[in-house]
Parts: sequence; structure tokens; C-alpha cells
Amino acid sequence: MSATTTLADALRLVVILDAGVGARRDLAALGAQAAEGGATLLQVRAKQAAARDLADLVHRVMAATPLPIVVNDRLDVALATGAAGCHLGQVDFPIDAARAMAPAGFWLGGSAGTPEEAARAAAAGAHYLGIGAVAATASKADAGAAIGAEGFRRVHAAAPAVPAVAIGGVTAALVPALMAAGASGVAVIRAVLDAPDPVRAARDLRAAVGR
Repeated sequence: MSATTTLADALRLVVILDAGVGARRDLAALGAQAAEGGATLLQVRAKQAAARDLADLVHRVMAATPLPIVVNDRLDVALATGAAGCHLGQVDFPIDAARAMAPAGFWLGGSAGTPEEAARAAAAGAHYLGIGAVAATASKADAGAAIGAEGFRRVHAAAPAVPAVAIGGVTAALVPALMAAGASGVAVIRAVLDAPDPVRAARDLRAAVGR
């Protein structure tokens, strides 16, 4: 990770390299394509992977791109690989306990779909939030009903000091409304991983987010 990369810069366009979605493609290569198109942060997500396999994947992604990398769920792997951070869901390792273990500058993200979850993650010390699902998504079975841009605004209002990205079914067409609702950026999976041209897909999303 570049020493000059700030969290605000990193949150503009988060591309989640989900092994369950991109199983037939090289995730490290997809990460490099996303970076070429303007992604600002990569999250490595492999729900079923053993720790060793996940660590190997994280290292391959790191070798393919200079972008900061966060690891989904697995704090142990994130710390062991020297990742930039870890994203923790509502039932993952507690954020406050993770903060006590993490080195300075290590980013901890939290998931939120309701104002109560946002407030709880913020109180625990999350550096940023992933709020959604803002639209229908097939990437996460427990994502819940879509909340839309106004739902994003309502959830974020419970923790306004914590920057948040909109996640869940995000497309370039939805981005302007999400940014107007207070998003610091957006996080996507299929919009890039399933695209015929991941570079162009990332470029279109980044253009919609703006600089």
C-alpha cells in the first residue's frame, strides 16, 4: 500500500474479489484489471477457503497490484499477510477486539444494514462502514431487502462521522444518487467481476463516482 493512500481516497471505488463469484477467473488478474480501470481498494473475500489458501490468494493479489488490500472476515489472515485492513460483518470477530490487536494505520470496516448496526459498528471503532444492500444482489444470501439511496442516507445518519460505502447491487447508473445520499464511494462485486471487460466496467464506475 502506498504510504500516501488515505482512507478517503481508498473508499472511492472498492472492488470485492469474491472467490465465490469469480471462481472461474484469476482473481489476481481481475484485481489488476480493476486497478487499471480506477479501483481504489480491493477486498479479498473467500468465505469457504482455508486460512492458508486465503493467505496465498491475498499474496497473489498484492503481487498483481499496488492498491491497498483488505481481507473479508479473517482478521488473522489480514494481519499475517500485512494487508491494509479487514472488513468484519455483524457476526465476525468483534471490531473493538480487533482494534486492540491491530497495528497503527490498519483499517477496520464494519457492515451495516440498519441504523442500529451502523451505530454499533461505529461505537466499536470501525474506521468505515459498508452499508447495504442498496439494490437487489445475488452475491450475498443474507443481504436482506434492498434499502435504496434513501435507506443508505438513513442508516448512515446513525453514524455520520464514519465514512461509508454503498454496497449491494451497485451499478454505474445508481452511483449519482448514492453519492448524493452521502456515500464516500461504492463497493461492487459482479459489476466488475462478471463484466466482459472489467477494466471498462471499473472505469465507468469510477467516472460515475468522480474524483
